[in-house]
Amino acid sequence: MLREVLTANKSGPGVSLSRLQSEYKDLTGEQIPHKQMGHGNLDALLHSMPSVVRMERNRSGEMVYFASVSGETAHVAKLVARQRTSKKTGRPQMVNCQMRVKPAAPLVLNGNKWLKVNTLFSLFLLCRSDKRMALPSRFQKEVHAHLSRNTQSNTPSNLNESAGSGKPKPQHSPKDYNPSAGGNYSPQQVQGRLREVLNKYSNGFWVSKLPQLYRELYKQDLPSEALKDLEHWTHVCTVEKPCSSNPKELLLYPAKQPTLTQTPSPSKPPTSPPTTTMSPLPLTPPSSSPSHPASPSTLSPDLKRKLGELLVKYSNGLWAHALPKLYLDTYKTKLPEHVLENLSLLSDFCTVDYPMPDNPKRAILYKRTREEESCNRRESVEERRAREEVGRRLSTQAVPPLLIPREEYPSVLVVEATNTNGVILRYIGEGYSQAQEALEDEMREFYCCQDNNSRTPLTSPTSGQLTAVRAEEEEEILRAQVTEVMTDKVKVYYVDHGFSEVISKAKVFELHDTFFKLPFQATKCKLAGLENFCQEPAVLKKFESMASGKILLAEILEREQTPLVVLYDTSQDDDVNINAACIKALQDKTLASPLQVNSAYMNVAVRSVCSDGTIYCQLPSRGLAKLTEILEKTEAYFHSQVTSEFLVSRPFCGKGCLARYKGKWSRVEITNLHGSRVLDILFIDLGVQASVEVFELREVPPPFLRDLIAIPPQAVKCCLADLAVSGVGSWTPDAVQWLRDAVLNSTDCSMKVHERTHPVVHVYLFTDKNFHDPTRSLNHQMAASDLFKHQGDVFLSSHSSNGTKPQLRRAHSGSGPRPTGGTSHNMDIYVSVACHPGHFVLQPWRDMYKLVVLMGEMILYYNKTEEKPLKVEKNQIYAAKVENNWHRVLVKGVLTNGLVSVYELDYGKHELVSGTQLRPLIQEFRQLPFQGITAQLAGVKPRQWSEEASIVFRNHVEKKPLVAQLEAVQEAHHPWDRKLTVFLVDTSQEERDIWVHDIMAEFTDELTKEV
Repeated sequence: MLREVLTANKSGPGVSLSRLQSEYKDLTGEQIPHKQMGHGNLDALLHSMPSVVRMERNRSGEMVYFASVSGETAHVAKLVARQRTSKKTGRPQMVNCQMRVKPAAPLVLNGNKWLKVNTLFSLFLLCRSDKRMALPSRFQKEVHAHLSRNTQSNTPSNLNESAGSGKPKPQHSPKDYNPSAGGNYSPQQVQGRLREVLNKYSNGFWVSKLPQLYRELYKQDLPSEALKDLEHWTHVCTVEKPCSSNPKELLLYPAKQPTLTQTPSPSKPPTSPPTTTMSPLPLTPPSSSPSHPASPSTLSPDLKRKLGELLVKYSNGLWAHALPKLYLDTYKTKLPEHVLENLSLLSDFCTVDYPMPDNPKRAILYKRTREEESCNRRESVEERRAREEVGRRLSTQAVPPLLIPREEYPSVLVVEATNTNGVILRYIGEGYSQAQEALEDEMREFYCCQDNNSRTPLTSPTSGQLTAVRAEEEEEILRAQVTEVMTDKVKVYYVDHGFSEVISKAKVFELHDTFFKLPFQATKCKLAGLENFCQEPAVLKKFESMASGKILLAEILEREQTPLVVLYDTSQDDDVNINAACIKALQDKTLASPLQVNSAYMNVAVRSVCSDGTIYCQLPSRGLAKLTEILEKTEAYFHSQVTSEFLVSRPFCGKGCLARYKGKWSRVEITNLHGSRVLDILFIDLGVQASVEVFELREVPPPFLRDLIAIPPQAVKCCLADLAVSGVGSWTPDAVQWLRDAVLNSTDCSMKVHERTHPVVHVYLFTDKNFHDPTRSLNHQMAASDLFKHQGDVFLSSHSSNGTKPQLRRAHSGSGPRPTGGTSHNMDIYVSVACHPGHFVLQPWRDMYKLVVLMGEMILYYNKTEEKPLKVEKNQIYAAKVENNWHRVLVKGVLTNGLVSVYELDYGKHELVSGTQLRPLIQEFRQLPFQGITAQLAGVKPRQWSEEASIVFRNHVEKKPLVAQLEAVQEAHHPWDRKLTVFLVDTSQEERDIWVHDIMAEFTDELTKEV
């Protein structure tokens, strides 16, 4: 498997250790098992495999890895290399399917930081991902080209529906699309948006272009009724018929007479909601009629101001249902009821979005930010001018500014930090460290040439001058700025490496104009969460030991001139959050819970019992008393403040803040983000995990910030000693429930410390003060019980549950290896899993947005419900927690060790989870059809696919947005047993479409010839 990963990355400067680990896990679902193979670390394992791995050190000092090519694998490597770059003559059949813009990481909900993408509604941004799909820029161009050429959508409305019917579902253009079963829509909302469009195109445009413009601006389809009502909206627009009565030849202009309704100024650009939502579904709220509630028709200026302040805090949107509580908590007064009853009242300063058309009460509010964006653009221009001016002061020629990498998680080399608000670092990768290495190669060749006059040292360097410097310790020529001139020496700052040095004047040369083109590579960043402690000695010392001189992963939170980042060390099995570790350096260890081996403690409160038997306890201590006092003061402080400044607007993993637990504010740490609105938190003083929406969090008020950070977490992680149970799934649901019933409601527990092994303390737990008698401990009672007996295995079966043979049905009447249009279905899809051409799983793109909403709701619902024993049965549907997300699953088997084999019905993946992580799937979460649809590739003969062919297929389709043409459907009793036969087409290239079955046919032919 290692060779497969390395061979797939044959081009480029090798694979780093962290990337190798990440891609291996993407391929196999687990980490490289170096410990099981007898090696203390991954590097030692790779050194022991010279026939598989070849190692080199690149110029930045990082060790990179390549595949060792043996005689057995040379022909495979040759074929893989050839198929990546092969060009087929002639232009294949164009796909007649309008594509929507596809985001970088569609719907990858995963707890692993680098596997998630950042998703609920803006979940398509990402998140850390070896499952993250990087969208090529040319694909974006192709999509925009399609959008400009086509105004009609040919995708079926629902793949599940079209696959389940006996004939193809007719195609609908946007103007024929009804937003709801009854075709109802909100005329007021459409009219307001139409005014904005007409203000932008005040000279008029064809009516036939309106659906396209509306979709591009508001990311939803224009209701069909609106086209019919245009002629009646004389107060909004004027419709003219220049030629005939053909609707496509109608012209649309702004209203001739001014209306009483307030409209934006023609000079003001149109506002639109953030473009994080990629669903093509109509977002107008369904209603029985466009009724007008009997309530005030306007909002007071003060109410508008307060609502605007709240929405500014949540740039990724705020659920409307959260507004009343948030308003009450912030301004200590109730929100007028008519606001939620008539959200159109907010339309002049915010955008109302309805992601669930069948539920008009679920709306998202976005603050209009067009003016802010314009301001940001002006600031960016000013910043760019300032940087250029700095370059002019440094030399007579300007150096271009360094641009922040586009990826969300670039690799960086940390140089040094004397202030966490100005950490010096260098970006690693193409266009950065690689471009710098190439520049220094050119400089070495240029300045070391014997007949080059530029080898003459500068006679009188001046402060601020850009120069070429021969490094003191190496024969390298580097760019540097003179910062101080001495008698026979100068102090220079290496602008690409970020450090200073005093050198002889004889090593300073004039910098040739050729070497001004690359931006200075040494830059600065600001560490998130450490702004108030940027110069604390303890923080800087911790950062120096953990980060200086290392290549780390940077999560960019704000793309400013000095970007705001979170740094992660991903070189070990567990990722380390550098920012969070630096904050913990401020803790006062004397305030931690006192624990000594063989010591007994009374008045212990057990706050949490986890499904694996781990318990979190609070012990009486000086730190707990101080924490209680500060939190009481914080509660009173919040009651006395009427402001929105404490709302958390920029959540990130490792951030410390406050959330309510049983009505009182408690300290929490953000552990995982599901997009921008839903996140997982840990109550660090209780050991309780929860999922909340971002509006439920508060920043720690400045007067209490330092004191709260100084107190270590008061929840002590413990496990019961001398219990002969270990391993995953050892604790049965009955055992967990018995322990919870015994201790969670008890206020008089005692415990005796048996052993301390970081980070867990092994204890004997008692429900009274009689801790001298071990037989009275809960440990002894549980060991003597039958609580840990498991049920027998239920073996897995690969057969269809109903035992019937699938029925094959043709999806179109065409013949031949490739469809030519006609009645064939074209649909935008995303391939979530690809094993080989005979088996892969696709998801219809049009319903991905609904799945994002559903999974966010499942996280909030199931993470707040109490865990109860559940009898798990094979071939039944449940909700299962896989890592940090809840999925709809089908149980395939139940094992004796407490594990359950499940199949994710929306993603097509097989997982093993603990039986304690399953819940009944309530009816509300069964409404959306299961999104993971099994398929096979059309146009190729069924066969036993080789490992090499499977690798090639995965490289071309897995984790990618494609166009599918439906060829046939194998019907089955259950939707998860149905199988499609489809052609797959990659439309990411401008010059042609790539038909995947052509690539597989060519590859198998060449493989046969080689053999």
